[in-house]
Amino acid sequence: MAFYGGAKRVCVSIRHYCSNSASEKVNLIKQLRERTSAAMKDVKAALVDSNWDIEEAQKELRKRGKVLASKKSSRTASQGLLALAQSPTKLALIELNCETDFVARNDIFQHLALRLANQALSLSLDSSSSSSSSSFHLGPQSLQDMPFNLDHPKFNGQTTVHNAITELAAMMGENVRLRRGYVIPASPNGFISTYLHTSPQPGLGRIAGILSLQVDDGQTQLQALQRVGSELAMHVVAAKPLFLTKELVPSDALENEGEILKSQAEASGKPKMAIEKMVEGRLRKKKKKK
Repeated sequence: MAFYGGAKRVCVSIRHYCSNSASEKVNLIKQLRERTSAAMKDVKAALVDSNWDIEEAQKELRKRGKVLASKKSSRTASQGLLALAQSPTKLALIELNCETDFVARNDIFQHLALRLANQALSLSLDSSSSSSSSSFHLGPQSLQDMPFNLDHPKFNGQTTVHNAITELAAMMGENVRLRRGYVIPASPNGFISTYLHTSPQPGLGRIAGILSLQVDDGQTQLQALQRVGSELAMHVVAAKPLFLTKELVPSDALENEGEILKSQAEASGKPKMAIEKMVEGRLRKKKKKK
């Protein structure tokens, strides 16, 4: 009896030890998921391959993520957000794309987009083009090798823009890419007004309206124009004008539009004189809208 009792106590002890070990593993899986946002199966596989060393497992996930991101880089990324950052003299706008709206709504994706806009603004202020009075395009190549600190717990501190985007793509399991950027300077006696449509948080949106206003007389209070500027920026998004004024509409664009309107009017079977008046009237309306 004493022997069986001892055996029983040994078995209880072994069961207790196994229970603790499983609990620790579950905790490690939870911690690594919180750090990386990787899928459960990938987290567990990395921990198993690293003998449950969480630091080594995190490195392994990054390696696997870069390979995965490379494989996904050819997939279409048609969703995403616009992000802008502004100083008293300039505005920087970037477009960060992903594959689905689900990823575009992710807080890490949005954090990266805002940080990229700030990085673009910093680059424009520090570069030789900082004194430029005209807008200019800022390609992804201009930013991708820049030192970059995302200041986010799920990213590995100091990195580059390219590596940060690659790491995010690995986390999200989608193709993520920086499509384009623009820098817009304010005029000496003016300011930049913006409007972001479908904005999940300040500085982000699906569509952006941006315009630069300048005061010629030097007496108008700029603050009085701020509200007008915001309303105009909203109007730009709503109306989608192609030109700033009707005088800037090129003659070939008017001719092409006139031909289209003429063919539409001729289908009505009305007299030639009536058709000409119809085309003139519709063309005037088109010029106002454009």
